[in-house]
Amino acid sequence: MPFSSSAARALRLRPLLGASVILPALAGLSQPVWAQDADALAKKLSNPVAALISVPLQYNYDDGYANDGYRHTLNIQPVAPFSISPEWNVISRTILPVAYQKNVIPGTDQAGLGDLTQSFFFSPKETGPSGIVWGIGPALLLPTGTDDLGADTWGAGPTFVLLKQDASWTYGALVNHISDIAGSGSRRRDISNTFVQPFLAKAFSGGRTLAFNIGSTYDWKARQWNVPLNVQYSKVSKLGSQMISYQGGVRAYLEGPRGGPDWGVRFTVTLLYPR
Repeated sequence: MPFSSSAARALRLRPLLGASVILPALAGLSQPVWAQDADALAKKLSNPVAALISVPLQYNYDDGYANDGYRHTLNIQPVAPFSISPEWNVISRTILPVAYQKNVIPGTDQAGLGDLTQSFFFSPKETGPSGIVWGIGPALLLPTGTDDLGADTWGAGPTFVLLKQDASWTYGALVNHISDIAGSGSRRRDISNTFVQPFLAKAFSGGRTLAFNIGSTYDWKARQWNVPLNVQYSKVSKLGSQMISYQGGVRAYLEGPRGGPDWGVRFTVTLLYPR
């Protein structure tokens, strides 16, 4: 007997429900006798240009596409700061998507790599007297996408982050704009996209954080916004000698292209390497 669409969706979500049980259990494996270290790391994780080496493995599931489409994406996102002078750091942030999607392009499915985004932020090591933290630099798009999962073009543009942190709050915004620099081609897409991500995070004791962000993108060619609101909870913990952050959250699309997703979930495991 063929599955109904609701039964098929339940089967797709079964791994996610399991993850929602497993991740909190893992987070509780170790008692926070190192709570001050956990709190300091959680605060750094809320700062995109903090001097902290980390490797986030971010899993996203998006559903609600037209034609019962859905998408699984694992973003591999290493972050590494480099000192270039007594006053300045360069923070390298990489995003490499690995994806599987079905019926996002109606009647087809794709699996493989997405395009790699590489950003470099030049940021002062010392926070200014006003408590403002900032970084600026280039953002690059590399055509690593396979099987119709990328734009098949090179892109570049500026990126900028501005934020402020106090004892328990972090608030700010990250912005970039990437335009096509490869010219025309048979498969290349002419891209011009602006990404604007305001964010707000509240820190709690024990390395816990409740965070909100809106990772909006405006496609200047299609004249279309894509606006997901993310609500996420995370906890810094310890697994053996390895410091780790576990994060889970939900996502609602406030606006998007016709036939795009309605909602999603996110689970992230971040390996931390404090200096």
